[in-house]
Amino acid sequence: MRPSIAESVVVVTGASSGIGRATAHAFAEQGARLLLAARRSEMLEEVAAECRDLGATALAVPTDVTREEEVEHLAHLAVERFGHLDVWFNNAGVGVFGRLEEIPTEVWRRVIETNVFGYLYGARAAIRQFRAQGHGVLINNASIVGRLAKPDSTAYATSKFAVRGFSESLRQELLNQPDIRVCTLLPAVIDTPFFEHAGNFSHQRVRAAPPVYAPEKVARTVLGLVRRPRAEVIVGGAGHLGSLLKRLAPSLMTRLNARTLHRGFLAEEPSEPTPGTLFEPMRDGHTVYGGWRRGLNRGGVPSLLALALIGIPLGLLAWRRYGAGRRR
Repeated sequence: MRPSIAESVVVVTGASSGIGRATAHAFAEQGARLLLAARRSEMLEEVAAECRDLGATALAVPTDVTREEEVEHLAHLAVERFGHLDVWFNNAGVGVFGRLEEIPTEVWRRVIETNVFGYLYGARAAIRQFRAQGHGVLINNASIVGRLAKPDSTAYATSKFAVRGFSESLRQELLNQPDIRVCTLLPAVIDTPFFEHAGNFSHQRVRAAPPVYAPEKVARTVLGLVRRPRAEVIVGGAGHLGSLLKRLAPSLMTRLNARTLHRGFLAEEPSEPTPGTLFEPMRDGHTVYGGWRRGLNRGGVPSLLALALIGIPLGLLAWRRYGAGRRR
């Protein structure tokens, strides 16, 4: 039997900012025992202190998820300190913007090392302990990009499609242990420092494409998955709409994504090439938020209405095409 969240030992990677930091706070409010991992030790100590102020036990464990020995140490410390490990949230991730031919090979490779191999190391360490104790929840933070892809992000999209396939394969391997669950999280665009931290070889300033959702929405979903695990969960109405349109009219959705997301994520202002935080963390002072939820760019009712105005006619068009194909 899985313990309650208050009795759980939880590992959160990428905990120094954004979704990871918001999720650490959410677990802390429930009284979980936390091991917080990221590269920025000083920011991790801040998060751990915030979690302790909320009533939780929290340890800051500086970890580079591209180093397997450091991830193994993280898992070992959890069991050594608390005797078990109940939840592992693979969340640390990086991204890079730019056309395929513009992104240096070593930068492309670094995205895969972080987003895929980092998750592999975390899953391997967690599942070894889960098998020994008979229970556990592994949550892999992919992205709606892992279902829809997007332009100017070939490395990121490849990594997130890989995370979905990796998660599904693990679910099949663990069928004989039903109390070990693997969940895949698919957030839409979230208000975090991700866009400032991303590598950028597009020669244009990177921004968050609307609508943008609050990181607390993702954190609540993570806690919901611990209570009631599910295979895949989308976070954000735009992600649900995009996924629906992809099923109804895949070619149309490809064209729509290519046009709207290229313009949505890349502003007109020029930008110098940068690897962002791919190789070294950035001391920028950002905590949970990136500051993108302004005006109508808030993932709320106005944005959903705008999406509906686009989605309804596209859905009707897809339905007509589907009906026409059936009549042939």
